[in-house]
Amino acid sequence: MNNTPFVAEPMTTSDSFLTSPHAGHMRLALSQAQRAWDLGEVPVGAVVVKDGEVIATGFNQPIAHHDPSAHAEIMALRAAAAFLGNYRLPGCELYVTLEPCAMCAGAMLHARLARVIYGAADPKTGASGSVLNLFAQAELNHQTELIGGVLAQDCGQLLKDFFAQRRERLKQERLLRQANTYVPLMDEEAND
Repeated sequence: MNNTPFVAEPMTTSDSFLTSPHAGHMRLALSQAQRAWDLGEVPVGAVVVKDGEVIATGFNQPIAHHDPSAHAEIMALRAAAAFLGNYRLPGCELYVTLEPCAMCAGAMLHARLARVIYGAADPKTGASGSVLNLFAQAELNHQTELIGGVLAQDCGQLLKDFFAQRRERLKQERLLRQANTYVPLMDEEAND
């Protein structure tokens, strides 16, 4: 295996990744992301694959677990390590719907994953090329191949829809609170 990390250009659902072998695993990661949404968590999902077989899945659960490290990738890594009986996961690939953050990228490197495949780029906290690229640090002991942009449009749309719904819900809650704290003016009370 080539030890030089590779960062792909972002792709959309109209690109060749739609029919690639990666698409099926990314679709499973998207279904995990939907589970997170259903629980009120930011919809990010992850899948760990070894020798073409899914050995673990995970989805964001920091709110439910009261654990800031309970990102989808970490949950999937924990499940894969338990399944294999080893914290190192050589020969494994991790699929995730959103570009990993620095914490998750560090855990992936420590796990010795062979490859990380992500969907949507994260321009705010992405540590796989958007903000920084931990996978490209030659000084680190292990090098992991990186592929970005698999089903990027679908992965990104799920996040956009979630945050749009969340903003609307917060707006409605704020309006309701304002309505419940309404204090009538003196003239309005006299008209009652």
